[in-house]
Amino acid sequence: MRYHVNIGERTFVVDLTGGHVEVDGTAVEAHLDRVGEGPLRSLVLDGRSHRIVALRSRSEEWDVHLDGLRLQAETVDERSSAIREMTARAGGPSGPKPLLAPMPGMVVKISVEVGDQVSAGQGIAIVEAMKMENELKAATDGIVTRIAAAEGEAVEKDQLLVDLGPIPEEEEAGEGTE
Repeated sequence: MRYHVNIGERTFVVDLTGGHVEVDGTAVEAHLDRVGEGPLRSLVLDGRSHRIVALRSRSEEWDVHLDGLRLQAETVDERSSAIREMTARAGGPSGPKPLLAPMPGMVVKISVEVGDQVSAGQGIAIVEAMKMENELKAATDGIVTRIAAAEGEAVEKDQLLVDLGPIPEEEEAGEGTE
């Protein structure tokens, strides 16, 4: 099976056909083993060992912890990718994306208030899960329209934490009124 894996601005083509692994057409040696009963895995990639935890946050989206680095990844199989291209559905709805809990956990900190303008990549909240604090960042620029969770609150996977709305055009252009 062939997958298109999007991490940040990069897309990798990962082919798992026939018992071997290719990334962007280059064969790689890869082996994945379970470590204990939890989600922790040992990934040996071209002779280098890595600790990895991959938790599904939505149907095609994954929250990946690789050697302590947190990544957001989207995996789309070849068939779904072709359907997206045929229907010209590149990325779904546009506009600010609300901040959802990627997994069950406890809200440690909310770093914004209603009315704050945030930039893509800006830290908005910290959620503790599996004894790790995870800084959750804005996916897009926007204005905080609602804070739906409080510090110290237990949250479930996909629960709304912070809702974002579009930045008014005059603020985007730097033409604030006085």
